[in-house]
Amino acid sequence: MMQQQQQQQRVVKKDRRMFSSSDDGAMMKQVLATHSPDGRDVELDPILKVIEETLHHAIPENLDSVINGTHNGDVDALVGQEKAAFSRFEEDEFPDGLAHVIHKISCEFSCKCSGGADAHASTMAILNILSSYSWDAKVVISLGAFAVNFGEFWLVAQLFATNPLAKSVALLKQLPNIIEHYKSIKPRFDAVNNLIKAMLGVTKCIIAFKNLPYQYLQDDTPPKSTALSHIPTAAYWSIKSMVACSSQLTSLLGMNFEYISATSEAWELSSLAHKVNNIHEHLKGLLLLCLQNIGQLNLFLCSLFFNDPQTTKKELIFMHYVIAEEKQHDEYFLMLVRLFDVSHLDNLKILKALFRDKDDIHPLLDGTSKTRVNVDVLRKKTVLLLISDLDISHEEILVLTQIYKESRIQQDLHYEVVWVPVVDNMMTWNDSHQHKLEQLQSMMTWYMLHHPVLLEKAVIKYIKQVWHFEKKPILVVLDPQGRVTSPNALHMVWIWRNVAYPFTSAKEDALWKEESWTLELLVDNIDQYILRWIAEDKYICLYGGDDLDWIRRFTKIASDIAKNAGIPLEMVYVGKSGPKERIRKISTTISEEKLSHTWPDPTSVWYFWTRLESMLYSKIQNGKSFDDDPIMKEVMTMMSFDGSDKGWALICKGAGEMARANAELISTSLTEYGNWEGDAQENGFVPALRGYLTKLHTPQHCNRLILPGISGGIPEVVVCSECGRTMEKFLMFRCCTD
Repeated sequence: MMQQQQQQQRVVKKDRRMFSSSDDGAMMKQVLATHSPDGRDVELDPILKVIEETLHHAIPENLDSVINGTHNGDVDALVGQEKAAFSRFEEDEFPDGLAHVIHKISCEFSCKCSGGADAHASTMAILNILSSYSWDAKVVISLGAFAVNFGEFWLVAQLFATNPLAKSVALLKQLPNIIEHYKSIKPRFDAVNNLIKAMLGVTKCIIAFKNLPYQYLQDDTPPKSTALSHIPTAAYWSIKSMVACSSQLTSLLGMNFEYISATSEAWELSSLAHKVNNIHEHLKGLLLLCLQNIGQLNLFLCSLFFNDPQTTKKELIFMHYVIAEEKQHDEYFLMLVRLFDVSHLDNLKILKALFRDKDDIHPLLDGTSKTRVNVDVLRKKTVLLLISDLDISHEEILVLTQIYKESRIQQDLHYEVVWVPVVDNMMTWNDSHQHKLEQLQSMMTWYMLHHPVLLEKAVIKYIKQVWHFEKKPILVVLDPQGRVTSPNALHMVWIWRNVAYPFTSAKEDALWKEESWTLELLVDNIDQYILRWIAEDKYICLYGGDDLDWIRRFTKIASDIAKNAGIPLEMVYVGKSGPKERIRKISTTISEEKLSHTWPDPTSVWYFWTRLESMLYSKIQNGKSFDDDPIMKEVMTMMSFDGSDKGWALICKGAGEMARANAELISTSLTEYGNWEGDAQENGFVPALRGYLTKLHTPQHCNRLILPGISGGIPEVVVCSECGRTMEKFLMFRCCTD
């Protein structure tokens, strides 16, 4: 029960933020100002039933039958179905006085929703006409008026070939021209149909809230109160969608073929359908919470199976709706599971299922030309799915861009990257999110999903449950046949860049077998000067932390000891993971005071620590442990240094000999150089330093290891890199890095 209450609180709080940011406040004030209900209670179920019948029969599955006059098919069977439908409708009795209102709204749709008209103004006009009705009645009446126009449009089209009156009316409306070019403009009709389905879904959901048993859940009780506060927004967008569909139908009349073959209008309707669909998903989630609160879910399910006579018709209709919606998502999810479990000739079937690729909506954006393309461009290629939310860092994009550009030069690297932005709930979407999306897309040179709305809910579920995406970006690798060869290759890309191609788990294992703990592995090609110093066999000191006073003391004493020992020492400040702005300021001070070398580009500092994290997680994914893997032990030591509040230093000669310690031990050892100077002259500076550090080390210390949450999981047991004791686990939540 406590867990359920916490879930409810999270959803309600999230929803409050979602709706306050997703719609313009001034616009919603206008919408709410039109609402002045007089308390009348309209029976909406019979109206909605006729609306569904109308929309269902409006567009035939095969338009050729309409053109050839064979659409009616088995007339007797059709008449029988219609009689049954109307007999059911008569039992419910059509509410009095609504025909006039529906006609009035129908006129608004047909006369004022012409192409180019202000959709918001038309929507507000309809809301003003319906000011005295409840929100659910506003939506149903408007949908009824739209169904009248929509039904009349297609009724004339369907009777054109067989009925003289219909033929005359069709000629006056120039419908034959539309029918003739139907295949070319089919994307627009498909978009209208999809939007109609979305409107119906929202309408049914709004009515379902009205039908919730009041004795179990009052209107002022969350989450029902939360949902009711959002229904005006849902009503506005539903009616605005009807305006958009009516505008499409009106714009077709009298237009020439060249104009109506354009697909931009189809994309606008599709975008609107995504908006309304997400409103539907959001309300449905609140609806399920309401059911959990009143404990009615099992009751409804049982009544469906056992036909309990005490169950009301409204309850059965509502539960049928909920189950049908959830079943669709579950079936799509299971379809994805089955697709990835079987072999394919190429990767197109997998990619089309992931990205909802259709003839009228090319889901991908080419990062070079910034033009829309379909998934055919990825056929039989290794595809790297870069999955993230909109908080992917600029550093990640910059380094990946460099790696990707290098791959374009090498002819034997046949892979493509596709950015997949995941947004949990598109109800949060606003202009700020759109701007951020476009900014990120402008930085990327590879393929990317055009918009997060193109991801099905089931696909997001698959990405999270099967590929374990949470917050940190992952890089899922699909081979040319669409098989997953690595659930997250981002670690090996950071470590080895394009050398890791084709980014499989087998390749990762082979690369680790060739590695040992050296300065070259630690630094890679981040700093070309370090690689040159290694070749020159110089002494190199990497140090980090954010205590500027310690940095000043350490760099001075290290320089003095190097002079006394007669060794060529080069020092480089590598900063600290996380606080970018603070590290940038410290680097500037170090350069101005000429304390040591620095990495002026913050991306280099970020990449250094990200590679270390990647090494650790790569080892974890390969089943390595602290006890049997020396590289893993050294990586954890470096990350422990970084996680502490103190500085640290690593001193090496060439690539192999290393000595490292935290701020206190390294400072003490250098200050007491006289105690081990003889050993340094006899055995070498670094071995002597390492030996003296071992003598100074005591078990009285405190190391802190911070492991960012990432796909692959955190190990249950982590031992201290200094003493080997099991470390205590804590949870830390961090919203930013500065």
